[in-house]
This record gives sequence, structure tokens and C-alpha cells, in this order.
Amino acid sequence: MNGRSCLTIVLAAGEGTRMRSSLPKVLHSVGGQTLLSHVLAAAPGGPGTLLAVVVGPGHEAVADEAKRVRPDVMAFVQGQRLGTAHAVLAAKEAIIRGADDLLIAFGDTPLISADTFTRMRAPLQAGASLAVLGFHARNPTGYGRLIVTDGRLTAIREEADASDDERRVTLCNAGVMAFDGKTALQIIEKIGNTNSKGEYYLTDAVGIVGELGLTAAVIETSENEVRGINTKAQLAEAEQVMQTRLREAALEAGVTMVAPETVFLSADTSFGKDVTIEPYVVIGQGVTIADGAAIHAFSHLVQASIGRNASVGPYARLRPGTSLGEGARIGNFVETKAAVLEAGAKVNHLTYIGDACVGANANIGAGTITCNYDGFNKHRTEIGEGAFVGSNSSLVAPLKIGAGAYVGSGSVITKNVPDNALAVGRGQQSLREGWAKRFREMKLLAKKPKSG
Repeated sequence: MNGRSCLTIVLAAGEGTRMRSSLPKVLHSVGGQTLLSHVLAAAPGGPGTLLAVVVGPGHEAVADEAKRVRPDVMAFVQGQRLGTAHAVLAAKEAIIRGADDLLIAFGDTPLISADTFTRMRAPLQAGASLAVLGFHARNPTGYGRLIVTDGRLTAIREEADASDDERRVTLCNAGVMAFDGKTALQIIEKIGNTNSKGEYYLTDAVGIVGELGLTAAVIETSENEVRGINTKAQLAEAEQVMQTRLREAALEAGVTMVAPETVFLSADTSFGKDVTIEPYVVIGQGVTIADGAAIHAFSHLVQASIGRNASVGPYARLRPGTSLGEGARIGNFVETKAAVLEAGAKVNHLTYIGDACVGANANIGAGTITCNYDGFNKHRTEIGEGAFVGSNSSLVAPLKIGAGAYVGSGSVITKNVPDNALAVGRGQQSLREGWAKRFREMKLLAKKPKSG
């Protein structure tokens, strides 16, 4: 931003006890990604930026997630939970490096945008020492109010301390703040704990800014963007907002969705042109869908790559590691895992393909299973280009079926099949004329009551 350096500190040390979960609050997911990952992804990045996360004691998993998303992040531990200002000072080592701008964000606000962080920094460049993010609440009850006088922020008033007139204010505190780096540490270190809880509240920074004769400003955003998450109900509400955003973005990008309100997407879902998504499709993390592909109703995809003009479903499940080549087809009640289907390959009905590669234009018949697990290890199945596997076949890995080979229906194949060979692995059919009639007569006779 015009050459100004920036440090973002994300506070993620809260226990989240109201979530009723052993999982740290910021590691719950919205849109297929953790709450923390959304905030970190929105935070400024690139040259001249620093990023820090403050975690609670024993929450190494939170620090690990932060480093997974942003390897450049610095992690600090807040040993005691003594308020938001105390949490910020846990990252004092990062603050004293002297960035031009200091952003304070929260790890449980996954809907915040990079644009909002950029707007938060603009008043600092114009001379303000502090910018506070606010929103107009439909029901402001319970929120701290932003008191603005002559265009300047003069106080953040908690509802319990507010006058009747102040309680009628709908402009509420979102918690996110931006400090001018030159005075940030001076302001934050002046915050005291003379309150009923004996904690250090970042909101007191506004009063200190006024005492120092400095300027505080307000940046406004929507209520949805700054939704904090403290309960599972609020998590579900944030998911609704996120899904609406993702669906709108997909439609804007040219995806055809017959009933978008029934489709669930992940924040990292990638679409090509002329993609069609039918109703009741769930797309998890790590899915890319190329031009012209169709995902039919009631399908579930996770960590899968769908090639150009490929077709999936209906009622298909694509598990991690699935890759479909151009024009490949996955039909109804087919499950795949760690499977590559090359261009034009077809697996149309009631089939499991796992730890396998299916060559171009091969056809896998209904009811086929790649038997990839021996109780201890997974093994691969290789099916060559143009091969044909008849219905109800079991392919016992490790196994190679050559290009152009045929496997007879109902076979159990345990040995490699050469190119263009026919393999049949089933018991020889036998017939016993009249057996069924005699069997029924015998059973009926056994049911007759015996005379006394």
C-alpha cells in the first residue's frame, strides 16, 4: 500500500468453550477451510508485510495450521488470558520491528475480506493513529457502540456503560483495529486493567488516543463480514453466508447451477468455463473442475481433479486423489479413491476403483471392484488403454491388465493379463435338471404337520 509496511497480528488464543468441542475454536471449518485459514488468507501478504498469530498454551495445533496456510507466520503464546490488549502484547517482539501499520484481527471472523484490511489502513496513511472497524447492526443489543463526534471516533462504549442515547446508536464495534506503527506500542502499553474482570481491553485504546491528542477513525463494513463465531449455531450461520458468497461467485464465473441453494462448495473450488453442477452436489476441499465438465445430482467430491468435458454421477463419490482425464465418465453409485482415469475411460455403474490407473478409453463394467487392501497394505491396479473389464469382476491387486485386454464378466483376476488377452477367472457352470422342483417339494413336505 504505497510502500507502507504492515504487521498483522491475528488473535487466536481463545478457548471457545461455548463451542462445546475439544477442537480449538479457530480450527472449526467454514467453506471447507478452518476459520483461522480464512483470516490468514485475507491478511496482507507480499513484500513489506509481516504476519503473527497469538495462540493459547498447549494449542500447538493452531500454530501448525497457521504455518500450513502462511509459512511466513510468526507464532506467539499468550500464557494467561488477560484480555485482548494483553494478547496483542504477547507479540511485542514482532511489534518492535517497527512496521508502518499494525493490523489487529481475530481468528474467529472467517468472512472478513482482504479489501477490508486494505481500507483499514487508509486512514493511517492520511494521518490517523487508530482506525476501528464498525458495522451497523440490525439488533445492536450486546455490542459495544462506536461513539463518533464531528467525524472522529471518541469512544467505544460497552452496552452496560452506555447512556440511553448511546444505546440507540447502531454503529457497533467489530473488534478489528489498525494502528499507526509509530505510536501503536505506546498506546497499547498504556491500557490498564481497572475493570471488573481485571483484564486489558483493546477497546480502551480509543480513549488513550484522545488523551494523547491523536486521531481515531471508523471504517464501516457489513454485519455479515465481521460475524464472530462463539457457538455451533453461529458457525452454521457463517457457513450459510459463506455458501451464498461462493455460489454467487461461481455463477458470476459462468457455472451453471440448476438449484444453487442445494449445492455446497469449498472456498478453494476452481471452475473452468461452461461447467454444469446439478442439484444436491457437495464439493469438498481441493477440487478443480475443467471446462465443459458436468457434475450430476447427489455427487460428493473431495480433493479431485475433473478434466475437460468429463461427467460425474449422479450419486458418485470421488475421494482424495481422483483424477479424471478429458471426457472420462463416472456414473451412478461409483466410488473412486487415489484413482486416475485417463481420457475417455468409463466407469458407469456400481463400482469401486481405488489405488488404480484406468487407461484411455478403457471400459469398466458394473459391479467391478479393485481389491486394493490385503488387511495390512494398499496395492495398485493398472488397467491398460482400451481394456474391457466385464461386469461383476474382482481385480485383486497388485495387478496389471494390459492394453486392449478383455476380462470376462464375473471373474476374479489374481494374475497379470497381457495386452489383447482374454482372462476368465470363474468356476465352471454346472446344471442339474429338475433340481429346483425336487428341492421345493422336499421343503414343502418338511413343513407338513405330522399326524399324531
